[in-house]
Amino acid sequence: MITLHHVPQSRSMRSLWLLHELEIDFQVIVHPFDRSLRDPAFLSLSPAGRVPALEIEGERMFETGAITQYLCERFSPDRFGRRVDDPDRMAWLVWLHFAETISQHAAALTQQHLALREDHMRSPIVMKLEANRISKCYDALEARLSTPIENRDYLLTSGFSAADISVGQAVYMARHFATLDAHPETAAWYERITARPAFQASLPRDGEKLFEQSFFAPWPLEG
Repeated sequence: MITLHHVPQSRSMRSLWLLHELEIDFQVIVHPFDRSLRDPAFLSLSPAGRVPALEIEGERMFETGAITQYLCERFSPDRFGRRVDDPDRMAWLVWLHFAETISQHAAALTQQHLALREDHMRSPIVMKLEANRISKCYDALEARLSTPIENRDYLLTSGFSAADISVGQAVYMARHFATLDAHPETAAWYERITARPAFQASLPRDGEKLFEQSFFAPWPLEG
């Protein structure tokens, strides 16, 4: 049995989306985004008190990149993963882990807009800087997806993979803070991958949303 510990609209959504794509048996334990993630029982699964945490056959894993690589290598090395000798293996690894570059900026903005409860604790400068950094990440995606290669519908020449899942979920979060208006190829790619049934199955249910707004604009700088 595989058990995923999940907080809706967090990095663990990557693992949930991948598990749905793999069509293997698993169960999900949903946690709130609060201090319960610091409870000793959960820290035994994820020492930093973060999701995802994955239990599989008596073993425990944390960190989305590691979980994605393990699940792909074990259950789908060719369809969602890429084998070591595959020509797209290098690109698969690069884009798989580029998701975390995007996510770290989205996480900083989540902290600013949601986790910091008092207005005086928030920084318009941080908000603007982090939103601009997300846009720079979009630039990298736009360049990749604009490459004049036949069938460049996904991040890899060989087609859809877990790299699209990981980066797609990161963009799903980042879009709360920076739009894709100036990145048409990235927007078209995002529409393609989020139309997949497995993505739809990974979306939060009613009452589970962490983000009640679809977009959070940076606060204007004073003066």
